[in-house]
Amino acid sequence: MSFLQDLNPAQQEAVTATEGPVMIIAGAGSGKTRALTYRVAHLISLGVRPFEILALTFTNKAANEMKSRIIDLVGKESQDVWMGTFHSVLARVLRVEAEKIGFGRNFTIYDTDDSLSAVKGIMSSLGLSQQQFSPHGIRNRISLAKNHLMNPREYGSAAADLFEEKAALVYDQYERALRTNNAMDFDDLLIRPLELFNQSPKTLEKYQHRFKYILVDEYQDTNRAQYVLIRKLGDYHQNLCVVGDDAQSIYAFRGADIRNILDFENDYPDCRIFRLEQNYRSTKTILGAADQIIKNNRDQIKKNLWTDNPQGEQITSLETEDEKDEGYQIALAILHESSRLKLDLKDFAILYRTNAQSRSLEDALRRNGIPYTIVGGIEFYKRKEIKDVLAYLKVIVNPKDNESLLRIINYPYRGIGETTVKKIRTSAEQGHETIFEALLRVDSLAGVNERTKKHITEFSLLIKKYLELKVNMSASELARTLVDDLGILGDLKKDGTPEALSRWENIQELLSAITEFLRESSDAPLSSFLEEVSLISDIDTWERDRNAVTLMTLHSAKGLEFPVVFISGLEEGLFPLYPSDIEHAELEEERRLFYVGVTRTMQKLFLSYVRSRIRYGDVTFPVRSRFVDEIPQELISIVRTGARRRERTQLQSEEERRGYGTSVNRRKKERLPSLEVDFHQGNSETHDGFEGATESGISLKVGCTVEHEMFGRGRVLGISGMGDSAKAIVQFETAGRKHLMLKYANLRVV
Repeated sequence: MSFLQDLNPAQQEAVTATEGPVMIIAGAGSGKTRALTYRVAHLISLGVRPFEILALTFTNKAANEMKSRIIDLVGKESQDVWMGTFHSVLARVLRVEAEKIGFGRNFTIYDTDDSLSAVKGIMSSLGLSQQQFSPHGIRNRISLAKNHLMNPREYGSAAADLFEEKAALVYDQYERALRTNNAMDFDDLLIRPLELFNQSPKTLEKYQHRFKYILVDEYQDTNRAQYVLIRKLGDYHQNLCVVGDDAQSIYAFRGADIRNILDFENDYPDCRIFRLEQNYRSTKTILGAADQIIKNNRDQIKKNLWTDNPQGEQITSLETEDEKDEGYQIALAILHESSRLKLDLKDFAILYRTNAQSRSLEDALRRNGIPYTIVGGIEFYKRKEIKDVLAYLKVIVNPKDNESLLRIINYPYRGIGETTVKKIRTSAEQGHETIFEALLRVDSLAGVNERTKKHITEFSLLIKKYLELKVNMSASELARTLVDDLGILGDLKKDGTPEALSRWENIQELLSAITEFLRESSDAPLSSFLEEVSLISDIDTWERDRNAVTLMTLHSAKGLEFPVVFISGLEEGLFPLYPSDIEHAELEEERRLFYVGVTRTMQKLFLSYVRSRIRYGDVTFPVRSRFVDEIPQELISIVRTGARRRERTQLQSEEERRGYGTSVNRRKKERLPSLEVDFHQGNSETHDGFEGATESGISLKVGCTVEHEMFGRGRVLGISGMGDSAKAIVQFETAGRKHLMLKYANLRVV
């Protein structure tokens, strides 16, 4: 166990206290992941069998990193540890036990889009106006009800207004639909195991005995369902170790309950508490500021963070003219700091409270030739063409999945219109059967012409064919054969437009992803791939190695670190994101979110805010966030910019004279003949666009607003090519993203 020498004394104490309930309060940057990893390795080295250890994390990325480290410490036998997110581990349990609660083992996992589609369908059948009652809002209420362990009847009884009454009606029908479709949503992956354990005490006992040691990461962000699950599973051996930091509890809007960590001592009176207080990440300045900020919260576990790191530089507070100037100053600072500190662009992160803030920041980075990546941009697995192919695969795995079947019944186009689909749905409901079963007896369907019946029969036979093939065909081979059979790739290639070719490439990438998945898990069924795809989060697909500035919300930044961090939009009403009469609990959560942002910083922190900002179409004159004023004056210096355009021009000229604008200007000149925007396939969008103009009769530049006679108004994201070959990528307000040949697009600059 020589590896224990890698730990400091506090970490060693926490890692080696293996028996009984333990809470490890791990301050920001204190080596929490290392302590968790070494604790698992230590248990294995003591003779605990890996499959007797359950380690629950909050992201797949964290689980994979920990698995890799544990293998390095104690060998490949540690691969048998039950490690993963709550959702992935419990999905694994349900794949074995689902039949005990009336589900098939091949159940489909609905992502947010699938759930929303089901909610919209139910609202339509109930005659509820989607203008009066937001489908997104209803889906969110259902999710919160589930996280608080409220069934439809309980939620309906507690309804406080008309919206909640209607949400309860939809909730009831939604639950019925999930059972009919043999499907579970994300919340069900927590709720259904509780249902299983309550209905089958023997099953609960089986898992209680199996998991002799349970470890839970980020315990401060657990919700009610997760809390109850942990208590049930750990009740027999009582060897429960929770790791977390109440100062980083930031997910109340998802149902997380900070009381879980604050009340741990009450829940387990004989527990031992260990504090990891040495910070390895930040300078003394950053840590001092964070400490003073969080001390303003009343509800917290006391801790004294300290570091041996250098004092470091003062925090820079940027007071800017407006959001455009804010973006410009941040871009300028990145160029300056990358040169001064000899840092790569991947060492910089810009954090913001709301996704809407990214627009002005993106514009500034593009104009200054700074490549960037957005975490939480358009997700690869949420693209239409990918969702379409995945829907086919979901139906082949689970023919009861009505939502997926309805998505593909007329894709590719086969002449089955909306009127026919409504008749099929009605027939299925009246016959108490699935839509696929209704399709199989289409000959008895009234009011449908023979030609349409023929198309429906062809579709049914296609699905039946692959239901038989899946038994003897690998998932990779099945997916490729299916895509060929559908003719999707041929149609896209024949189309030949940039948009079609992009979709063609995306489908090829999906097929490659399935092949790669099977290479790592050769005996895994197709359902395993679909499950993994369903559980991917934004941060899981973020590529840290790409040399680009990272843009993300503060919530997405949890668990990450960067040498230089910018937190933008520090204004009352934006951050904190509430009115001046904000409730105590809400304000404390906002302050914890700011604390998380500050403690992502290793060397240099910038805080920015504006004197005027356009919000909801109106010019506002916000007040600087109270959070900035909570930082001791000796730790922060304020820089005011953008008071007059002349000053900004002088500042830019001065920066160029110093040298760190020259290379960008040179790159702009070199790249102007072929200006491109590179959209990275995955959850992140990567942009390398610059301002420019085409030679096709219309002058455009990245960021300008244009009008198209069919697609309406949109914003230019990228320009490539020259003359008749010039193309543009435009994000339209209603039609989405389009790749257009400028020669034929007839765009009008607004």
